[in-house]
Amino acid sequence: MTLASDAETTGAEAHPGAGPAPGQPPVLSVEGLSISVRTEAGLKPLVNDLSFTLRRGETLCIAGESGSGKSITALAIMGLLPPPAVRITGGRIRLGETDLTALPEARMRTIRGDRIAMIFQEPMTSLNPVLTIGAQLAEAIRAHEPVSRGAARARALDALRAVRLSQPEHRLNQYPHELSGGMRQRVMIAMALALRPEVLIADEPTTALDVTVQREVLDLLRDLQRDTGTAIILITHDMGVVAEMASRVIVMRHGAMVEQAPVHRLFSRPEAEYTRQLLAAVPRLGQGATREAVADRPVARVEDVVVRFPLKAGLLGRTTHHVHAVEHVSFDIRKGETFALVGESGCGKSTIAKAMVGLVPHEGRIEVAGKVLSDLDGAGRKDLRRHIQMVFQDPMAALDPRMTIGDQIAEPLVIHGIGDTESRSARVADLLARVGLSADQMTRYPHEFSGGQRQRICIARALSLQPDLIIADESVSALDVSVQARVLDLLRTLQREFGVAFLFISHDMAVVENISDRVAVMYLGQIVEMGLRSQVFGNPQHPYTRRLIEAVPVPDPAHVRPPSPRLTGEVPSPVHAVGSGPVRVRLVDIGGGHMVASGDPAPALSAG
Repeated sequence: MTLASDAETTGAEAHPGAGPAPGQPPVLSVEGLSISVRTEAGLKPLVNDLSFTLRRGETLCIAGESGSGKSITALAIMGLLPPPAVRITGGRIRLGETDLTALPEARMRTIRGDRIAMIFQEPMTSLNPVLTIGAQLAEAIRAHEPVSRGAARARALDALRAVRLSQPEHRLNQYPHELSGGMRQRVMIAMALALRPEVLIADEPTTALDVTVQREVLDLLRDLQRDTGTAIILITHDMGVVAEMASRVIVMRHGAMVEQAPVHRLFSRPEAEYTRQLLAAVPRLGQGATREAVADRPVARVEDVVVRFPLKAGLLGRTTHHVHAVEHVSFDIRKGETFALVGESGCGKSTIAKAMVGLVPHEGRIEVAGKVLSDLDGAGRKDLRRHIQMVFQDPMAALDPRMTIGDQIAEPLVIHGIGDTESRSARVADLLARVGLSADQMTRYPHEFSGGQRQRICIARALSLQPDLIIADESVSALDVSVQARVLDLLRTLQREFGVAFLFISHDMAVVENISDRVAVMYLGQIVEMGLRSQVFGNPQHPYTRRLIEAVPVPDPAHVRPPSPRLTGEVPSPVHAVGSGPVRVRLVDIGGGHMVASGDPAPALSAG
């Protein structure tokens, strides 16, 4: 990974809120749109009487929580509502002078992808896993233009260059699973913009991305819009992204528009109470609450831990390379504190968590509740589960869909032989009350709850054994901002009540700054900076830490990001031949326990 030249610095450009020229005719008009789903009880409204316009060169953000009708509106514009259950029950959608709601599917296919295109939230499920990137891009081009395979492939290569994907000639021959999440999203953008559509719909295009990749994608969308004049509908629940990208904002709730305003007015003078609540829930850097000093007694120690995964080759299956996932990492977690591990995907955060609960083999020493993990047999590891629990990113995948939530919260008590049926039921009822749910919900199943409620259930399950340490691995990254705020408040409350320590793993720097006591920043499997929250965020010393903080979207449209060099190329590979490895860093105390890497695994980041 290298830094671009000064000529490519970003952040000083004008805010996109300037919008299109006055009096310009709309390229897209939505008039009184209503969408309903057919149920056994009849039609249930999903979107009700929605109207807005979009002009060339404008970015319209549609914001709101899950279930507000944002994505279903986008699917209606694209003509992708799933028939026959979901259908438009009122209103019209006009692309220029063309009424999209009156077109047959065959005619709509000629428009979809050509005049109007869409970028979906999860690129891996949107790309065909059995076709190369080049084949998929060429297919999209040839579906709308009568060009040869060679010409389509050349156009595909140009599209990948336009989105600044490294080694574009090589990427044409790769499959989606061979690319990172950020690379796949760039491919989706290239595919959407290859035919220069009049309207681009981007549905949560950065939600699952690391903060630095998110910034690159947003910069890319802004640059391409400036070059092509494409009008953009950006659907998001991230109000920082709204502030950075929008010309105009629509706030939706329960299928209805509650407010529409230019971005500066919406943030400075929101009229709707729901808009004010949404803005108040946004985590902001510098607003972390001051915490009392935590106990010095550690509940967990990680000392010089190394995790490497072998890569085999040849007929004999010999190990030729290793993936250096974690390299000589050391830290401790104290009773009642929140210790945060931050960094981009692939830096080793989750691998450390898996090593701490015994899910991956490791070198070095891991001690939890006074017990050294490598010294334990099967029974000892089972007993260790009473002291350390995990809360995962996706609560729906972490819960058994065939078990009631009461049974799932009680299951750890059953496994460890704690209590009888009556006492377990009382314990479950108490835990549900503590996480904001009721005892009469014990007999329900996971699908009957919202995403935020399911995450509360997972937290209750993790607390059932009263552990010393809970590992929260990206536990709020997929939640709406208001739900996220409630879950973070819940974690703080439960920490005060139970004295439990948290290992909080995240790539969201604003969330980390709001909840953590101490922070360790990871890059390429190693810690490059560690210290108190006030030290790491108030006085970041490592260039990678500064880049993570600078990349956080600020929920203020008046904010202008300071110029900073763009990263180009790729992150160095963690794969090394047997007998070799990455440059090892050593942490140096620069005062007050603030540790910074003396050897840099990413020398390119230090340049400039």
